[in-house]
Amino acid sequence: MATNRTLILNAEDIKIKIKRIALQIIENSIHENEIVIAGIAKNGYILAKLIAENIKAISDLKIQICEVTIDKKNPLENIEASLSPEFYKDKTLILVDDVLNSGTTLIYACKYFLEVPLKQFKTAVLVDRNHKKFPIKADFKGISLSTSLNEMVEVSFENSPKAELY
Repeated sequence: MATNRTLILNAEDIKIKIKRIALQIIENSIHENEIVIAGIAKNGYILAKLIAENIKAISDLKIQICEVTIDKKNPLENIEASLSPEFYKDKTLILVDDVLNSGTTLIYACKYFLEVPLKQFKTAVLVDRNHKKFPIKADFKGISLSTSLNEMVEVSFENSPKAELY
């Protein structure tokens, strides 16, 4: 069965959304010297690195990047972060993923980071689909979509970045 794909964000759109998210993070972190941006592997981590690059280009804010590995089909199993807790303890942490769909991945990743005292905890996504099963929201988002549960959103950063709905 063929699926209809609709381009919702092209490379230029994504670039603009990422810059806006970076600016919002800077505004929200005005009294901070350093923040941690933790991206959920794979696309969330790519997005986190792009946000960090944008912040570094326009701000003196020191950025620590962290990659979060989580099994999206079984999020209770082995969540790992590339930074040890002492690197983000008592700091502002921004958790990043590409698409917020049901909230499952984001809520379990949040739980992992909340085991350590943080100064401030925020979330950022490129696409918020508004189909949450859990009480979680994106503090910073590129776009909100009202979609049906049968539709999928796919973000691709390979070749030319794009977000598609199908």
